Amino acid sequence: MNAIEKLIAQPAAPSNEGVYQAILESVLEAFSFSTGTIHILNSETQLLELVAHQGIPEFLLDKVNTIPIGKGIAGVAAERREAVQMCNLQTDTSGVARPDAKKTNVAGNIAVPMLKGDALKGALGIGLRESHDFTNEEIAQLNQVAGWLAQAL
Repeated sequence: MNAIEKLIAQPAAPSNEGVYQAILESVLEAFSFSTGTIHILNSETQLLELVAHQGIPEFLLDKVNTIPIGKGIAGVAAERREAVQMCNLQTDTSGVARPDAKKTNVAGNIAVPMLKGDALKGALGIGLRESHDFTNEEIAQLNQVAGWLAQAL
């Protein structure tokens, strides 16, 4: 059983930011990635709100603290309700990533929506410093983790 399978085999019960942070750290360790975020959807404001992060420069936290649906990588993943990835954020010209995203020095990155059935609950984003094309297996594993997290919300 790999680290992701062990994680999602546990009951999903995040109840505070410390738990979200521990989950994010476990996911990053399992994938050997350096940066990540967990955003939860505020149903009143319809904004994604940051509840856990690792590897995000301090000066960017204000910019990623709340994300509108449809804006940035996490917001687009939430809007489309599917994974959004970039092999190299530093050279990407798709317009999906916000300009400040390049300041993270992340290259390969992906955001997946946290879905409970059809209901959007948030977004999970991870990245690494090198270019990376995510495999179907990696995407499936991240979708499993995101779904697992959504079940607790």
